[in-house]
Amino acid sequence: MARSKISPVTERASRRGAAAPRPAAREQQRGSDTQPIGSGLPMDAAGIRKDFERHLAITLGRDNLSVNNRYRYTALVMAIRDRLMERWKNTHAAYYQSNCRRGYYLSMEFLMGRALGNAMLNLDLEPAVRAALAELGLRLEDLLEEEADAGLGNGGLGRLAACFLDSCSTLQLPVFGYGLRYEYGMFRQRIVNGQQVEEPERWLTHGGPWELPRPEYTQRVKFGGRSEFYHDDRGRLRVRWIGTHDVLAVPYDMPIPGYRNGTVNTLRLWKAEALEDFDLADFNRGDYQAAIDEGAEAQHITRVLYPNDKSENGKELRLKQQYFLASASLQDIVRRWVSVHGADFRAFADKNVVQLNDTHPTVAVAELMRLLMDEHALGWDEAWSITTRVFAYTNHTLLPEALEKWPVEMFRRLLPRLLDIILEINARFLRLVANKWPADTERQRRMSIIEEGPGGGAVRMAYLAIVGSFSVNGVAELHTNLLKSGLFRDFYELWPQKFNNKTNGVTQRRWMAWCNPGMSRLIDEAIGPEWRTDLPRIRALAARAEDAAFRQAWMAVKRANKERLAEVVRRECGVVFPIDAMFDIQVKRIHEYKRQLLNALHVIHLYDRIKRGDTQGMVPRCVLFGGKAAPGYHMAKQIIRFCNYIAQVVNSDPDCHDWLRVAFIPDYRVSLMEKICPAADLSEQISTAGKEASGTGNMKFMMNGALTIGTLDGANIEIREEVGDQHFFLFGHTTEQIAAMRPTYEPRAVIDSDENLKRVMTLIVSGHFNQCEPGIFDDIIHSLTDWGDYWMVCADFPSYVEAQRRAAAAYQDRERWAISSIINVASCGKFSTDRTISEYNRDIWRLQPVPALPV
Repeated sequence: MARSKISPVTERASRRGAAAPRPAAREQQRGSDTQPIGSGLPMDAAGIRKDFERHLAITLGRDNLSVNNRYRYTALVMAIRDRLMERWKNTHAAYYQSNCRRGYYLSMEFLMGRALGNAMLNLDLEPAVRAALAELGLRLEDLLEEEADAGLGNGGLGRLAACFLDSCSTLQLPVFGYGLRYEYGMFRQRIVNGQQVEEPERWLTHGGPWELPRPEYTQRVKFGGRSEFYHDDRGRLRVRWIGTHDVLAVPYDMPIPGYRNGTVNTLRLWKAEALEDFDLADFNRGDYQAAIDEGAEAQHITRVLYPNDKSENGKELRLKQQYFLASASLQDIVRRWVSVHGADFRAFADKNVVQLNDTHPTVAVAELMRLLMDEHALGWDEAWSITTRVFAYTNHTLLPEALEKWPVEMFRRLLPRLLDIILEINARFLRLVANKWPADTERQRRMSIIEEGPGGGAVRMAYLAIVGSFSVNGVAELHTNLLKSGLFRDFYELWPQKFNNKTNGVTQRRWMAWCNPGMSRLIDEAIGPEWRTDLPRIRALAARAEDAAFRQAWMAVKRANKERLAEVVRRECGVVFPIDAMFDIQVKRIHEYKRQLLNALHVIHLYDRIKRGDTQGMVPRCVLFGGKAAPGYHMAKQIIRFCNYIAQVVNSDPDCHDWLRVAFIPDYRVSLMEKICPAADLSEQISTAGKEASGTGNMKFMMNGALTIGTLDGANIEIREEVGDQHFFLFGHTTEQIAAMRPTYEPRAVIDSDENLKRVMTLIVSGHFNQCEPGIFDDIIHSLTDWGDYWMVCADFPSYVEAQRRAAAAYQDRERWAISSIINVASCGKFSTDRTISEYNRDIWRLQPVPALPV
């Protein structure tokens, strides 16, 4: 990273960056973004084929001797991207012409999945594409499999962000996404000897054909250095950040099409690059490593999503990533404002709103203050008034350890100017708290943005977000209530008007229309296609649950989906899933609170029953696990290993052949979930009550006709309210019951009092599942016994077994099960992100829909 004495936001002149535009050139530079185009490329099969063949032969230079499906896929993407480009430019021309208020969504994750199918669906191009490819003797399915999942997220947080962008475009809201262009994503998961092995996720190996590089909007992000007071040319005392190590943020834009409405919004992803990535002088001296070191150091920032933060270097890199995203994005927002309005920021908060997706990007609060004060000469009060009317904060976790906290010393070393601003924000905030509650020093300590501790303490980023935002929302009713009564109680008592709930959702376009076309056709025939943009209309489907012919067709679609998934499991895991068995599925990020361990204990319970000949009331069952563990999360990795060792024992035992199969499917990702959720019979949503903020996997399974077995946690509560208790298998202690139990809870007493659990624990302790490797699961045993069973696995086991018995009994009555499956889908109307985004817009963003200019 290069050292710079002073690098104000307008300074982009470098040998790699573009020169800052002169004021007279602003409108000329902006013109390429604001002029509509209307070439109107044909949307029929003939037009698609012509452009496909042109891109294959001319753009990619392929002929019959040098072509394969990888190049065919790329040519098809280019043909579709051409059609997106017309609508993309016209969308942003409409935004500029209307001078509308704009929304910006900052997220460290955007788990986009594959884009080709989604683009075809939203442009209504799939029939034309299939026809064009068929004329050439090609199958669309073969080309779809060539696309890598965009490696920009890990779990529900990133997938929620992707669904939000889809809904914003469909609702024609002027919302711009900002994220990081991770070169290697999270990681590619392999299972070797039962254990997770992480490999680089090379999703950009063949380039990114959906991306549009925008180097002209490159920003410069600072690290290190120090703050310095100086007098400007008007004699005012000001502060500047000098002696910094600077990194370039180079933007790559991805199109986000709305559903058949002409709108295409933007996701802008930042790639970190050095000002100079190659030092010729070092190279000529023979120091070849030093010649490239600077470039490599800068590029580390966007190499990997969530680097392992067990080390000090890992922690520093994560903080750099978060600031890099916040700074580049806010500089870009300010650049866009200045290009139209100049240095007049009086209406900035009226025209811009920034939603912070969880705690990761919340350093943006201090960064906007820096930009307004240091780069644009606003005073503190004016800058703070703008900042606190621009930001809104979404919290996604009830786990205190998941809230970002960074050591003050690290902040001082990496972001000294930001620390200055945070300390001033905190001092002024604590004065407000003292005025509200005089002499309550304990409350001041609890609410301080700076947590006391060695080395100057730590910066509590969630508190910074709350203090600097005008809105704070949870993502399910229970979650929001627990925030107000627990985690953020002091802040709720100070600012009750800031807090609100926005229950999460998912987009029905990808998670029903695209991934489950057979079911979607049945729904269209039954009630019409309007549910694709107005999901509450799907309630009308409930009337068809009593139609025997419709139920038969419904279950035929489910069977076909199960056959497709069974083939994937056979190919990936070497395990054969009988189609008539119950498909019992738990796929999600591996974490103790999500309680994959509880599910594993139930598998052992079923195994134990089979070995004892106690199969009365059982149904043949295929249990599928999937999910990634964070590289530094030892217990989560042990749980993966445990599930795989159980699967090996069960699947190799002839006694289990007719009753039970178990598999752990590797490398869980969006494109895999698109095959999993349409095939599920039973959806495992079994987190410890009070720990899951919302969950969205529960919604995807429900939308595809799976029945839920779950606790009263997160959005499970609202799913159960919508679908009815008779179509939901409830178990487990409530949040209140768990809180009352904790002081005296003894897991060994629970184990001793329950014969089923005692037999399960005896099998585990005896080493039955790890006979050749004694002791490898001791940590799991200790977590359930000596270490107190914090996640209440033992406490909920008896209730879970009983709920599983009810599920098995219901599955034996296939007509009853079909009715419940249809009712689940008919009850999913609340859980569309269209509803969630409409509520964000109504209560927080206050944006006006802007129709795109016609093509």
